[in-house]
Amino acid sequence: MTENKNNCQIFSIFPTPIYISKLNRELTNEELSIINKTKSYVYKNEGNTTSNDNYILNNKPFKNLKEELDLKVQNYFDKIICPYNITPYITQSWINYTEKNQFHHKHNHPNSFISGVFYINCDEKFDTIKFFKKDYERIAPEVKEWNVWNSQSWLFPVKTGDVILFPSSLDHKVETKETDNTRISLSFNVFIKGTVGNNKDITELIL
Repeated sequence: MTENKNNCQIFSIFPTPIYISKLNRELTNEELSIINKTKSYVYKNEGNTTSNDNYILNNKPFKNLKEELDLKVQNYFDKIICPYNITPYITQSWINYTEKNQFHHKHNHPNSFISGVFYINCDEKFDTIKFFKKDYERIAPEVKEWNVWNSQSWLFPVKTGDVILFPSSLDHKVETKETDNTRISLSFNVFIKGTVGNNKDITELIL
């Protein structure tokens, strides 16, 4: 028997988490009514429009929705961060409206630990969110086949009802929309309270 000298194992260390879940219900008529009314009170973002109310989840009719998103956030921390003495909480939240031929510029979210998007309305055949690799590449050879290690960006298709959570420092964007429906998403930032670090290591920070 000839030994296959190309046998190997490839491990992925220090990966970037992209958490994808689903809201387990339909939005209520009251919630949808506010979302539709909010569309009349927006400002022009770079490529699309954003609600003037950037604490949208603090509105009383969104109380249940906020609690459900809080559970997703806590699940992200439990599965990925696994911290001691830390409680995550949603800070700002806002609604984005993206029409045909509009886009959402490449950006990240400063002053936030993780960020999230809840998709209220989208075209699952065409709508995506695009993430970008953060590391600087000192050497960039031509690539004949893309994979999770050599890619500089990555697209995820999105569906109505999806909830996506990711590190706030991760650059992301929405490509120019080509279909006629209005893409509606509720975005939010998450910070933490509690004790970070360790007293004996002189790294303690109480938030």
